[in-house]
Amino acid sequence: MKNHISAKVVGVFDSGVGGLSVLREIHAMLPSQPLYFIADQAHVPYGKRRLSEIREFSFAITDFLASIGAQMIVVACNTASAASLNDLRKEYPQLTFVGMEPAVKPATQKTHNGIVGVLATPATFQGKLYNTLVEKFAKDVKILTHTCPGLVEAIESGELSNQSTRLILQQALLPMIEKGADTIVLGCTHFPFIVPTIKDIVGPNVSVIDPSPAIARRVSTLLNELNLLDRSSINSDITYATTGEPEKFTDIVHSLLKIEISTVHLKWVEGKIKQID
Repeated sequence: MKNHISAKVVGVFDSGVGGLSVLREIHAMLPSQPLYFIADQAHVPYGKRRLSEIREFSFAITDFLASIGAQMIVVACNTASAASLNDLRKEYPQLTFVGMEPAVKPATQKTHNGIVGVLATPATFQGKLYNTLVEKFAKDVKILTHTCPGLVEAIESGELSNQSTRLILQQALLPMIEKGADTIVLGCTHFPFIVPTIKDIVGPNVSVIDPSPAIARRVSTLLNELNLLDRSSINSDITYATTGEPEKFTDIVHSLLKIEISTVHLKWVEGKIKQID
């Protein structure tokens, strides 16, 4: 285990590389804050899995991040947030959690005609969090949904703008546009990486809402309130880790973020995460 990790490290996790879209925004806003990112690529995608199984993964990842000193954990995955955020807060009252939720409320404020499209995984739509948001904020708004089968897997493979990825998006978005949607919500952290393709399909008159900047602002606010904000350096250390294949993860991070990294290899052993030295 690395012993130089700051006590103010913020843990960030996702089923795969999608959470990098959140990590990118947090680092841009808080460049001195040390971050530890985990991509649970051994189990990606979470969206097709049982909610109980996703909770087990989330608890084990939280245990690992807590063991390296993280006092705040960002669940940078809509699916994991829907499945486990409430339970994580109950089980780990000593930790602060920031989770993802589909930006239904901002979409209802942004739409001009009251028709909103939401792209998310099946598990997100099944979760109580999403349904509570719709019931609370979208009573007077028509919500159109699509689960975009195969899209998370395409992004995990680095296929951001090829024809097969574009076809998945067209099948999801064009019926929404035909029904009048003027606002599209990205309900999965993988999807911000394909915003250019989404915007090309929906056109300039449709708003696309990425919740990642709002999550970064929330993290900044809470760190300040909890006195966990690290101002000790100009640029912080970011640790990148995967439970999948480190070489592939390193390549996809370079493709998505245009940076060179070294990857920590984590492995699942009897339901717990261990670092491979």
